[in-house]
Amino acid sequence: MPKTKSVLSLEKAAVRLFGPGGRLPGSSTKSVFHLNDSLGWSIFFMGLDNVEKAELRLFAAKRRGVETPQTGIFALGDAAHGFFEFSFRAGADASAALPALVSVREPRATVGGANRVLGFRPSLWRKFAANDTPRDLHDFDRPIEGPSGYRMPATQADVWAWFSAASYDIVFDMGEEAVRTLAPYATLEREYRGWSYRHNRDLTGFEDGTENPSLDEAPEVALIPDGKPGAGGSVLLFQVWKHDKNAFDELPLATQEAAIGRTKADSIEFDEAHMPADSHVSRTTLEVDGKELKIFRRNVPYGIVSDNGTLFIGFSAEQFRLESMLGQMAGIGGPRDALTRYTEPLTGAYYFIPSVQVLRRFAPPDTD
Repeated sequence: MPKTKSVLSLEKAAVRLFGPGGRLPGSSTKSVFHLNDSLGWSIFFMGLDNVEKAELRLFAAKRRGVETPQTGIFALGDAAHGFFEFSFRAGADASAALPALVSVREPRATVGGANRVLGFRPSLWRKFAANDTPRDLHDFDRPIEGPSGYRMPATQADVWAWFSAASYDIVFDMGEEAVRTLAPYATLEREYRGWSYRHNRDLTGFEDGTENPSLDEAPEVALIPDGKPGAGGSVLLFQVWKHDKNAFDELPLATQEAAIGRTKADSIEFDEAHMPADSHVSRTTLEVDGKELKIFRRNVPYGIVSDNGTLFIGFSAEQFRLESMLGQMAGIGGPRDALTRYTEPLTGAYYFIPSVQVLRRFAPPDTD
């Protein structure tokens, strides 16, 4: 089968970056490709920016013909983020809107590159691509309700778009284009601007995502395996959590740490003997048959000094992991997560993040 133009361009990029002998230009360090069950190839590299790394992962996966993820899921390091949720108007032609949305492309430049991730309401995506939708995937169609009236709301929309870059001007331009492109079909329900805070901390001052799998392990956690409906895609849980920052900041340090289950300064997890049953660590850890089942988090802070919180962005190969985590946090089957007494969920939605190959099917001819 002849190679496509996109694969050829990525292959040229690989030679340019690594050199014919597999070495980075001007480097004595050899870059090694080795077999990996999830993406086909795992690439060890140094001296490359996030865009180049993401493109090379895509190139390596294409070499084996597997379904590849939207690379923005794993593109760490961007400081500026924009999140948009849209709902289609009654009678709107969603099948016409999808190609229009897919045509909103990230800039392809060495300087000022950006990442784009698109997601869709599970029941809507099933209408577009039934054979490429996990069979048991469903909408966030009802609130999560725990004991004593505690509740996490359901605010499912139809389309979710995430743009990220090193600076917000790029994110702004891409977001504006997406809003303008979907305007004939959909209403913008919510928009949030995310940003990095002290490298990897949330606004409580604690590190966020300490237990995240490494980038080598993350695809196995976040992506649906080859051979299953939706392969190369991911299930996303997106929530907006508004902090009562003043109330949390006024707590003694020991009480803050007990609520989280970690030390604040160096993020050391409490040992089992000292871990409170209602700590955030305890209630967000999911174990089945003695095995911990992880998710891949990309959380970022949002807001201003007087109104702020955390955007929860959780990717998983299985929806039940996300559902089970929310139930535990709400107090189902155990104590309610202590952190939920200082932060309030404002939204809740699931989106399916299809693979690059499936998404490309809906691209207009001039953007394919």
